[in-house]
Amino acid sequence: ENQDLVEWDPYTFSILTEISGTVHFKDMVEGVTVQEQVDEISGNMQLVVVDSVDEKKLPAVEIVPEGGTRRDAKRYLMPTHAHLMVREGDVIHAGDVVAKIPRATTKTKDITGGLPRVVELFEARKPRETAILTEISGSVKFGEIAKGHRKVYIVSDDGDQREYQIPRGVHINVQEAERVKAGDPLMDGPRNPHDILHVLGEHELQKYMVNEIQEVYRLQGVNINDKHLEVICRQMMRWIKIDDIGDTEFLPEEIVDKFKFREENDRVINAGGHPASGKPTLLGITKASLSTESFISAASFQETTRVLTEAAINGKVDYLRGLKENVIMGRLIPAGTGMNYYRGIKIQGEDVEEETLVDTDVSIEAGIPGYDEDARVQYAGGLSEGTPEELSE
Repeated sequence: ENQDLVEWDPYTFSILTEISGTVHFKDMVEGVTVQEQVDEISGNMQLVVVDSVDEKKLPAVEIVPEGGTRRDAKRYLMPTHAHLMVREGDVIHAGDVVAKIPRATTKTKDITGGLPRVVELFEARKPRETAILTEISGSVKFGEIAKGHRKVYIVSDDGDQREYQIPRGVHINVQEAERVKAGDPLMDGPRNPHDILHVLGEHELQKYMVNEIQEVYRLQGVNINDKHLEVICRQMMRWIKIDDIGDTEFLPEEIVDKFKFREENDRVINAGGHPASGKPTLLGITKASLSTESFISAASFQETTRVLTEAAINGKVDYLRGLKENVIMGRLIPAGTGMNYYRGIKIQGEDVEEETLVDTDVSIEAGIPGYDEDARVQYAGGLSEGTPEELSE
């Protein structure tokens, strides 16, 4: 009762010990790997890990359990700029803070401070200093340091092994012999959306993007329904990068729409050929808008001259299947009651007899020159455009 269960420090990332024991420093050489600095908040002297020129020295804190030896110690590697909260020979308990790493904070607190992050996600850009994601599940094994990078191996249960190179001085989120799952970050930093798509697939990427975008707006108290962001993410992920063209008309490494990809594969399969294969690709909203099949829609967005020039050279035909191109041309949009299926619907009251309605229709339609019953059905159903006179011909 009256005990704190959780403490959260928004300005630092804490490294906690998992076991109780005695603290021993490894490769902690003052003036080489660590320096004593004054803490601005408390005013006390603290050891701070600095970037060392000597690549062979790896500053670490080892916790030797009671009655154990250095071989039984739990080792925690200290990244650059880590502030040590313990001293050589201290006795600590499980859950105590070994070191704190300052977090990078943004100076702008309003919505404009988070908008660059939203733009970065919507444009599918690779963030700077991205975290490295493990591609397989397995156990962590540390290797040697070479050319300023530390080798980290992930060994799966079936013997498969992957090697990752992490820059020196960067905080490693995992420890020796720790179990990790595919997609777990091995180091601090934002995750690359393209890596998430490659490792975890489309569904996990969509969840990640929606959560990251919502996080920016939640900090400002702005509530946005997920469905709006999900529609945008769906448009960004409707593309396939061709690996094997098969007997289709696609080109290697070409990026095509999923619907066009399935349509072409169905045509080839029905003809007895081999379908194409590819992998999902993430495109930013700008590139996705310019890659749409409708050149009218693409020209209304950006690079109008280039889009129209390419459409003219290639002899493209716009079938007006989307919303934007139909609005531009002044036609009914293919949504809601504007869809072809609903254009022929007529409303009548419950008390009106069917015979009376039929007689009324006949009397009205009989006054149309060249009226044809089949043409009326097509015109009312939205299957063809034009007047009943044109359709009857």
